[in-house]
Amino acid sequence: MIYAVRVTSGRENIVVELINSSIVKKKLNIKSISYPAEIKGYIFIEGELEEITKALQGVMHIKGIIQKPISINEIEHFFKKKESTITFNIGDIVEIIGGPFKGEKGKIERIDQIKKEVTVELLEASIPIPVTISVELVKLVKRG
Repeated sequence: MIYAVRVTSGRENIVVELINSSIVKKKLNIKSISYPAEIKGYIFIEGELEEITKALQGVMHIKGIIQKPISINEIEHFFKKKESTITFNIGDIVEIIGGPFKGEKGKIERIDQIKKEVTVELLEASIPIPVTISVELVKLVKRG
């Protein structure tokens, strides 16, 4: 069975490491621990509820366990690799939709196909500032 555990948002990685240490130390039968980046504040643990409860005892940043088991079908889409192709061209005008420059518009100056990043020169800045960000954090406003 797979159970969702509520944890402090942003601390998922630390919690997974602490739970893993607890499992090894207590010799518990837990099959897997994972957390998709898209879901903040939750991790998923595969095992029996009693074993999971023992593993969570004394672990920091745990807010609670959801007692109802989750089927793999409900969460498998979070773990499938997403193929993203870059559909932008140099000179396109884009809006930044995430990160510290959220809401800013810029012109694409460079595209890195391997890292799936674009370098954008902010339009409304008094001094041209190149910003390199993931293609997932920009949306097309106007073709160049």
